[in-house]
Amino acid sequence: MEVKIGVQHAPREIVLESGQSAEEVERLVADALGGKTPLLSLVDDHGRKVLVPSERLAYVELGEPTARRVGFSTL
Repeated sequence: MEVKIGVQHAPREIVLESGQSAEEVERLVADALGGKTPLLSLVDDHGRKVLVPSERLAYVELGEPTARRVGFSTL
């Protein structure tokens, strides 16, 4: 699933493809915003971990998984 994270005082958003479910990402965001954890920690499809300080979160947008297109099309 595509996850977009807006960070306060940062000119660009963080965009990553994560294998985590929407429910799991939503729970992690809620924990970070609720003060249960100081960092929002997500893992992308390549196994890289993205850490964002909870107090700097501006928004988190959850999208549908993007299908990868393979092959050629005839127009």
